[in-house]
Amino acid sequence: MLGRRESSQLSKVCHSPGSRSSQQCARTFSVEGPAVRAAQLAAVGAFLLFAAVLSVGQKPVLWTDPGDIRSKNLFWGAGGEEHQPKLPVEFEKEDLHGTSPKFDVHDASAKKWGAKTGLEPRPETVASRLLWAVGYVANEDYFYPQLQVQNMPPTLRRGQQYLRPGGEVVNVRLQRHPEHLKRVGKWNWRHNPFYGTREFNGLRVMMSLIANWDLKDDNNAIFENEKEPGTQVYSVSDVGTSMGTPGKSYNDRVSKGNLAVYNHTKLIAHIHKDYIDLNFPKCPPFTELFEFEWGFYFHQVHMRWIGKHIPRDDAKWIGSLLAQLTRDQIRDALRAAGYSDLEITAYTDAVLSRIHELNSL
Repeated sequence: MLGRRESSQLSKVCHSPGSRSSQQCARTFSVEGPAVRAAQLAAVGAFLLFAAVLSVGQKPVLWTDPGDIRSKNLFWGAGGEEHQPKLPVEFEKEDLHGTSPKFDVHDASAKKWGAKTGLEPRPETVASRLLWAVGYVANEDYFYPQLQVQNMPPTLRRGQQYLRPGGEVVNVRLQRHPEHLKRVGKWNWRHNPFYGTREFNGLRVMMSLIANWDLKDDNNAIFENEKEPGTQVYSVSDVGTSMGTPGKSYNDRVSKGNLAVYNHTKLIAHIHKDYIDLNFPKCPPFTELFEFEWGFYFHQVHMRWIGKHIPRDDAKWIGSLLAQLTRDQIRDALRAAGYSDLEITAYTDAVLSRIHELNSL
């Protein structure tokens, strides 16, 4: 319990400026129930983190105005045609981090790229383009159905099934951060400078729209913007678990890039007067618990708040940005990921249906 003095002091704390929701002050911290007090303390923690960032002269950025969304080329994505890798690429070393098979390469211009194979390259290519289209920072992702890799070793510790004779790799995504961004850390979904803002709530909706259920802090990056000294850019840098189920299932093949489930899952679970609840993130049925590591399962339970109690106005705001995307742009994002014509049509219809849900609020 907070004492009367602490309650009085904390009631004067306001969230950071920059949006409608963030201009509201904390009301009280002494008489609410435990769940409310926990949420209030989390908001204060976010404010204190923001104050600490400002105290060292850093300007945090989560979202920037995307400008004319209809003019964006979603086939090439954030990097554009001019930043695509200069082939051929040459193998450097295997990357054993994460769950997907990965390795590093450099292209003909000596630029380093992260190569990923497995189940994530296609959905990640699409998801990164949708995030970039509405103003969030995304990696420069390029998908190759077949990619010739020079000096490719005959065996890898992971992903051997995606290798072909002569150094050919199938279904591979090459990724790099924008050149002017230098990764300096990671950020937490609950404790960050943007908690409670319109832009942060919009990102929560986007995670549901693309069905990116792997919400670990390790997948969230903080970058130094070398073009604007003192500016730190916050990004969800790994969105490979997208375009499938709204939560991890017993099998990754079921969970990632599952068109059938994505096509039949509604975005919004409940609509209230001032806020909405999303069908995301979902926990697996109790009957499947034996298939999971308990630590991961309870982490997913802990993260369910990300899809709950989102202000309707903030959901409508991100919906208004998404509504500016044309059917052809969404198709281009899927075409860039190597999907078939039938898959492109089905996924496009599903994405547009989710956007329509937001714009019907």
